[in-house]
Amino acid sequence: MLATVYSCAVVGLDGEIIQVEVDFSPHSMPAFTVVGLPDAAVQESRERVRAAIRNSGLQFPNKRFTVNLAPASLRKEGPAYDLPMAIGVLAATDQAPLEKLAGAIFVGELSLDGSVRHVSGILPVVHRAWQEGYECVYVPAEDAPQAALVPDIDIIPIPSLGSLIEHLYDLQPIPSYVRAPVDTSVPTDLDGLTDFADIKGQEHVKRALEVSAAGSHNVLLVGPPGVGKTLLARALPAILPTMSLEEALEVTRIYSVADLLPHDKPLIRVRPYRSPHHTISEAGLVGGGSWPRPGEVSLAHRGVLFLDELPEFGQHTLEVLRQPIEDKRVTISRAKVTLTFPANFMMVGAMNPCPCGFYGDPVRECTCSPAAVRRYQQRLSGPLLDRIDIHIDVPRVDYDKLTDDRRGESSATVRERIEIARDRQRMRFRDEPRLQANADMGPSEIRRYCQPDAAGQQLLNTTLRQMQLSARAYHRILKLSRTIADLAGADTIQVVHLAEAIQYRPRKVLY
Repeated sequence: MLATVYSCAVVGLDGEIIQVEVDFSPHSMPAFTVVGLPDAAVQESRERVRAAIRNSGLQFPNKRFTVNLAPASLRKEGPAYDLPMAIGVLAATDQAPLEKLAGAIFVGELSLDGSVRHVSGILPVVHRAWQEGYECVYVPAEDAPQAALVPDIDIIPIPSLGSLIEHLYDLQPIPSYVRAPVDTSVPTDLDGLTDFADIKGQEHVKRALEVSAAGSHNVLLVGPPGVGKTLLARALPAILPTMSLEEALEVTRIYSVADLLPHDKPLIRVRPYRSPHHTISEAGLVGGGSWPRPGEVSLAHRGVLFLDELPEFGQHTLEVLRQPIEDKRVTISRAKVTLTFPANFMMVGAMNPCPCGFYGDPVRECTCSPAAVRRYQQRLSGPLLDRIDIHIDVPRVDYDKLTDDRRGESSATVRERIEIARDRQRMRFRDEPRLQANADMGPSEIRRYCQPDAAGQQLLNTTLRQMQLSARAYHRILKLSRTIADLAGADTIQVVHLAEAIQYRPRKVLY
């Protein structure tokens, strides 16, 4: 007897419908064969399915079963096919109603006792089922809140294989998961972040971070050890604008596929903050593997990627960042598949000016030779530095400021200004859905929205000649000045906005 159950595979960030065909041959020698390009985890499903069926009080005939996962050209990985394979076996042996399986998707890992466990990638699976017109999706009970983020499709939370069979026979129906209203308020998770008011001094650095957050620009912090570079970077998420529901769903899908979604927070409302160690590999940074997975640049999508001790990262590892920074996405090609992941992040780098950390410091003398300083700073290539909008020196904090009890502006106050600037950008780009912030603009949008007045053109002309800037740097100055003008509430880019943007460019090679 043949039974067909529908499941779903995750390819990149998208789902692909899988037909799980189970053929039962009662007059053949005992065997349980899985075909259709399964990986090792799928092959191991045979033992989990057999034990789960028997321990749920059901029968697993000791005969021949052949399971085909179609299409056979698509690689199947992970334990998510346990549940559909078990239902297929039960339907093929007349222990599950075959007519109830049409129009439904089954996803879940089985324990040996028959309980249904969490699997990764539920959000793209349910979204694909909704796109294909399926009526309901059977998911592990633990994953139901995440699955319910997709509207207009029934979500059935399954605690165990036995309870699913009782539901299919209408003995003890499992009610559909009741969706809770989406929380659109400002996330309270920000309370645990460093507040700008608690950072002493560094007012010009705070201003640079405010500009970067308002337009999603990249930043490089350079200064001696212990002056607060890492502290300032960690305070940055507290001033970032609240994500829209569309952005939150986009980020949540990435974390669902990467299996990093918190169980108690099905929807990510706080912008990501990723801070990988400098020993990270290229695959870990941009994504990869035999079957590509999202890397840190994708996990930081719509948020911050903080690279502390930037020159300590492998030089080739840093160079692979150039394409994601420019294109806002990363494409990973393998022999059998090419996948594209979103990577629209703010890169914040922090570094010392030399190996000892005190080159140019007015208090402590640098012990490095000029050659050592040059070698250290040349670990960052010119093309990578050219893609960083804001270069800011972080000096020592005076003793008087450290001991001053007065508090500065709070992160909430700064965030209000940034929200207003982002609202101006959303209105400007209302007909450009791919643009979320000024940093996303391309040459055509820069020509349309970033034209300075005559005095500004003269200042730019002089700056280009004296600083020998590239065309990319010229465009980044214009985008940065547009953000500064948005913070000031100005409709046009004025000379004062251009002057501030220009001062954030490195005036000379550090060494």
